Amino acid sequence: MRWPKWAPEVLVTRLANRGVTGLWPHQYEAADLAHRGRNVIISTGTASGKSLAYLTPAVASCLDGGTVLYLTPTKALAADQLRGLRELRITQVRAASFDGDTPFEERTWVRQHANYVLTNPDMLHRSVLPRHSQWSSFFRRLRLVVVDECHGYRGVFGSHVAQILRRLRRVCAKYGSQPAFLLASATASEPGAFAMRLTGLEMDEVTSDASPKGATTIALWEPPLTELRGEGGAPVRRTATAETADLLADLVLADVRTLAFVRSRRGAETVALTARAKLADVAHSLRHAVPAPTPPEPVAEQPDALADLPGKIAAYRAGYLAEDRRLLEKALRSGALMGLATTNALELGVDVSGLDAVLIAGWPGTRASLWQQAGRAGRAGQDALAVLIARDDPLDTYLVHHPQALFGRPVEAIVLDPDNPYVLGPHLCAAAAEIPLTEADLPVFGDTAATVLDALVSDGLLRRRPAGWFWTRRERATDLADIRGGGGAPIQVVESGTGRLLGSVDEPSAHTTVHTGAVYLHQGETFLVETLDLDAGVALVSNADPDYTTFARDVTDISVLASSRSHDLGPGRLHFGEVEVTRQVVSYLKRRVQSGEMLGDEPLDLPPRTLRTRAVWWTLPASQVAALAEEGFDLGGAAHAAEHASIGLLPLFATCDRWDIGGVSTELHADTGLLTVFVYDGHEGGAGFAERGYARASDWLTATREAIASCECERGCPSCIQSPKCGNGNEPLDKRGAIRLLDILLDA
Repeated sequence: MRWPKWAPEVLVTRLANRGVTGLWPHQYEAADLAHRGRNVIISTGTASGKSLAYLTPAVASCLDGGTVLYLTPTKALAADQLRGLRELRITQVRAASFDGDTPFEERTWVRQHANYVLTNPDMLHRSVLPRHSQWSSFFRRLRLVVVDECHGYRGVFGSHVAQILRRLRRVCAKYGSQPAFLLASATASEPGAFAMRLTGLEMDEVTSDASPKGATTIALWEPPLTELRGEGGAPVRRTATAETADLLADLVLADVRTLAFVRSRRGAETVALTARAKLADVAHSLRHAVPAPTPPEPVAEQPDALADLPGKIAAYRAGYLAEDRRLLEKALRSGALMGLATTNALELGVDVSGLDAVLIAGWPGTRASLWQQAGRAGRAGQDALAVLIARDDPLDTYLVHHPQALFGRPVEAIVLDPDNPYVLGPHLCAAAAEIPLTEADLPVFGDTAATVLDALVSDGLLRRRPAGWFWTRRERATDLADIRGGGGAPIQVVESGTGRLLGSVDEPSAHTTVHTGAVYLHQGETFLVETLDLDAGVALVSNADPDYTTFARDVTDISVLASSRSHDLGPGRLHFGEVEVTRQVVSYLKRRVQSGEMLGDEPLDLPPRTLRTRAVWWTLPASQVAALAEEGFDLGGAAHAAEHASIGLLPLFATCDRWDIGGVSTELHADTGLLTVFVYDGHEGGAGFAERGYARASDWLTATREAIASCECERGCPSCIQSPKCGNGNEPLDKRGAIRLLDILLDA
């Protein structure tokens, strides 16, 4: 370990007081490249000290009169980084966060005086870039842009962030600066190529990890089947949240400091409440089992300790007040809390060292996220335990039965598509509103920028003049891009009794998240949607505490607009291209929170929505299909089952969630004239997921076949071929037919 010659002496001294005596080789290489003005991505494992790799050149830049911009996907990580910077007590580094939690009276000080600003893409998009003239001094001296935990920028969100970074580069050029970009990521496949796609810049990569590691034991846990029955009489497993709550309580009882990752906000709250209740029961039993004390009362303190036992567990998620989140983080670090149930708000590099175990309730979406979450334990170098608890889902079931799909495999390539016109268009408008666009700007935004600009002019969003393209409307151009949603005018969520505005939902998601009867969560409170008025753009809700969750179901039609690529796959053919999808939400399911038991299927009357997107699809010739029919298989049910299972398995090969994609299957499709199974991106213009499926089709469909075949159910269940969002009530489905269909396609 050593420091580069240019490392600031004050930083070296302060870190030496904490026992940090130098940089590991991967930290040194990344820091030195950034200090020399090179763009670099450091992609090494969790707890490998990536923060020190960018902190060293960042502090050097501040001491040299420059400024630093630090971007993170979450407020929690920014707050953690700010705490660490202030603990260094380097007076020349004036660090400050600039996000939604920053009081308005402090924002002027940050703009005028801070030289190390920590923010997020949302704030950069909506506040900093549109008001760049107020930040002119900061941008003029900008030396380094740190993009931390950049593997979180994937899919449509990542595509939006890619365009925000291009707008940032353009604003910097206006003020004469050309900062280096230093990206930090958990281990990712092809990090250099991803970083170039995200920033639009040539990029060096640092991937060798020289940091010391403790051993982590990974357990794969499958909840048992219950006596409950779901659709078609299929067996239902105990829920992952119930299993996680039990394990969390057991580990805290054993004095094991544990973090439990749960996919939803409500799930995190439920796990914490259930685990606390279990500890309260244990404390009650132990208290009554303790014999009456005798002088000098050696067990006098025991009842108090037992009474405090449930307080050792809490929930943590986005939506809490900033001061509450900071208190929870501090309590976990100090040991006052022994168990914390959280959403992925604590997945990213927040310093919670000293943890002994991590519970992961359900596949987190990618191998990168799995190792990121597992890496929260053992961060001080000690050995650790990580448990992946499977949900009743095809992918989770596949992974617990095929551990080779997790271990010894590279993590996924991060998928994003900055050229998506539905993403690019709003950001070109925002860029024109910031500084009028010229021909010289077009290479910054990619090859399709000129075509998209022509469309924006035709739609009246931009005006073309000899000097370039101008935004001439009164509205804020940044409102056109909902960077964490799917676009469209947002639906306002309003509490009916008080008129209080709770939040908003992007229009494409409104049909599935705030339909009449939906359970809606907001900052720890549960509401029921009374009515959804699409014309008025309002969903009226009332406070409630139902013991069930809701899942919207839709029916889908699909038409092929263009096949851009295709090749043979066994006796069939695989295609990738542009499609038009017409979806209509027709009903919603009600399922009990704890058991997953089906409580009902309620009809809905919502208009259809049309989506122009990209899809991967495969066909089989009539001769092969006829042979299957002669064997007695239900062809429609076989294709339907294969579609459901392939949607469930695609997240293993593309960085997406099953809710980011959709599918359609038919025994005879009007455009192909053949048995066809489609899987499409659920975002306007596409998000790159279907394209990844096309590139990895053989591996993807092989895993799909194995997932169906290895499931222990007889006719199909949620662990293999049933889907929670199927508009046809999971009918018809033919499990054995799906296996035969995939065998033929894969030429097995």
